[in-house]
Amino acid sequence: MVQKYQSPVRVYKHPFELIMAAYERRFPTCPLIPMFVDSDIVNEFRSEDGAIHVVERRCKLDIDAPRLLKKIAGVDYVYFVQKNSLNARERTLHIEAHNETFANRVVIREHCCYTVHPENEDWTCFEQSASLDIKSFFGFESTVEKIAMKQYTSNIKKGKEIIEYYLHQLEEEGITFVPRWAPPRLAPSAETAASCRTQAAALADALPEAAQKEGLGGEALGSASGAAEPAAGTPDDKLDADYIKRYLGDLTPLQESCLIRLRQWLQETHKGKIPKDEHILRFLRARDFNIDKAREVMCQSLTWRKQHQVDYILDTWRPPQVLQDYYAGGWHHHDKDGRPLYVLRLGQMDTKGLVRALGEEALLRYVLSINEEGLRRCEENTKVFGRPISSWTCLVDLEGLNMRHLWRPGVKALLRIIEVVEANYPETLGRLLILRAPRVFPVLWTLVSPFIDDNTRRKFLIYAGNDYQGPGGLLDYIDKEIIPDFLGGECMCEVPEGGLVPKSLYRTAEELENEDLKLWTETIYQSASVFKGAPHEILIQVVDASSVITWDFDVCKGDVVFNIYHSKRSPQPPKKDSLGAHSITCPGGNNVQLIDRAWQLGRDYSMVESPLTCREGESVQGSHVTRWPGFYILQWRFHSMPACAATSLPRVDDVLASLQVSSHKCKVMYYTEVIGSEDFRGSMTSLESSHSGFSQLSAATTSSSQSHSSSMVSR
Repeated sequence: MVQKYQSPVRVYKHPFELIMAAYERRFPTCPLIPMFVDSDIVNEFRSEDGAIHVVERRCKLDIDAPRLLKKIAGVDYVYFVQKNSLNARERTLHIEAHNETFANRVVIREHCCYTVHPENEDWTCFEQSASLDIKSFFGFESTVEKIAMKQYTSNIKKGKEIIEYYLHQLEEEGITFVPRWAPPRLAPSAETAASCRTQAAALADALPEAAQKEGLGGEALGSASGAAEPAAGTPDDKLDADYIKRYLGDLTPLQESCLIRLRQWLQETHKGKIPKDEHILRFLRARDFNIDKAREVMCQSLTWRKQHQVDYILDTWRPPQVLQDYYAGGWHHHDKDGRPLYVLRLGQMDTKGLVRALGEEALLRYVLSINEEGLRRCEENTKVFGRPISSWTCLVDLEGLNMRHLWRPGVKALLRIIEVVEANYPETLGRLLILRAPRVFPVLWTLVSPFIDDNTRRKFLIYAGNDYQGPGGLLDYIDKEIIPDFLGGECMCEVPEGGLVPKSLYRTAEELENEDLKLWTETIYQSASVFKGAPHEILIQVVDASSVITWDFDVCKGDVVFNIYHSKRSPQPPKKDSLGAHSITCPGGNNVQLIDRAWQLGRDYSMVESPLTCREGESVQGSHVTRWPGFYILQWRFHSMPACAATSLPRVDDVLASLQVSSHKCKVMYYTEVIGSEDFRGSMTSLESSHSGFSQLSAATTSSSQSHSSSMVSR
């Protein structure tokens, strides 16, 4: 497996030329990196005007590895080749490094780049990326990978000090300014200049292609990757080190790399509708920074938020009066760490009455609004306290808890709420203080604990009776001035006291259903199933030419092909495919076919867009400006894997991919709308796709402009 690394952008508050002067001082060896024994220049080129300087070095490293491993490998030192390409005219330095030792067994690549800050020409930016691919190593592949990653991470951390060290050295020598490169007064002849450009281009082409991650070259080898107090202001699509420390906390280099790589993937696949960095980091932490696992659960959560319009819940939904009067919970200042504090008097709450009066869906919606408010308060507290705050503290008072709280429908509702919150709000609970736990609490804990993640359970602190008043109790986590009055404190807590919900407010299941309280059905998006041989089609009638058909859909399962057709005559009434031939039922999604099997393409209907293949997990937005009135059919068709051209045998990748689509079934979630051309300016404002589902989580949205037709696929 190829290990990869991507650094954040580090910003030096010094001019590029001064940074280069400091950088050159770390050759031929650097005392701050003991493993870097020596380096020799093996090739060098300098253009006549001095603007281009390319240096190739052979670097000698003493890897900190077990002596037995070195003896088996038969080497004491490891050699790397490093090529530095300095362009003084453009004020850039590109560093490419690769291993020479064991090159047929281990492939290490690194690329580093120094450039001028895009918003301040007197500052310098630095980035690095690397890759490590261990093909074979005498049966010690796993050991070598761990050693390489450990050494690389250590050198990255040390690298942060190197530039500062040499800058200080220059300052002691009285060197605080290095002039920029300027062309010589006597310009070289045209032949000489052309020759220089040809040689520089040839050398640039000869540089090895840089991959990404876990190597022992470049910055760890021959560059100093530290920043003398990094600064914000790098391009919007990149993260700088100062921003990470200020708003996200202290992360290891590998954790930074995971965040940046997952963020880049989201930018590519969601076209600007990416969640905020704090939210991405929560999913990574919940999965121990396993990018693949974090990406999977995060995509599921983003689709869930989009489908159910969770981002708009604080603006569009007002809790019923029953919840405001009888739900004994609310926000109450913050704890000693600056986390927002939520107080829940569960023992005083009539869970049965709330479920009977409101239904399970309304309770779930209210809990979601609490979590959305918690995210907002974390952002506010991060600004107020000047340090990253990404979670909140929950104080649960169980005084009054008894067997009536174990009412089966109430426990079922609680378990479902826990399941939804665990899946979509990971790592938001910083600490849970459970006070005055009665004897019945172990029964409730036995029921709910299996549904709580192990990492979350470790944040629970449980106090029986008045134990919370003693050492290690409430005062260790909450300031005395804000301890609620009902817990013996002096602070008046505005959390409702709860109490029994009057039975006159109870409603039947039919009444609750008629009031349309189902969260899962309140969505502008439709769901459909697509089967092999049974596409899903929707009909759109256009009266005025030059109208705009807009669409936004997510491929939730399998791969599909998206088509748009036009017909002058209306298809027969839609028929729902029973799928009897497939022996497949279709729960949770419909399947409608409109195009009659007797219709011929080109005679009865025509294709107005090129087919678009969409892979599982992709989000697709687009529009089509109609040329003619009539009937337009949007179709999602099952995508079959193409046969290999060279042989009748299928490829391994195709077989594995086909196995993931069980029973030849795909699922899409879509929304379409037709608007007049005068109201459409390419922004897809009618579609919530540019903001849909992510308006609160996303720091940026995207817009597109299309003259005739377009489709934006997120991969």
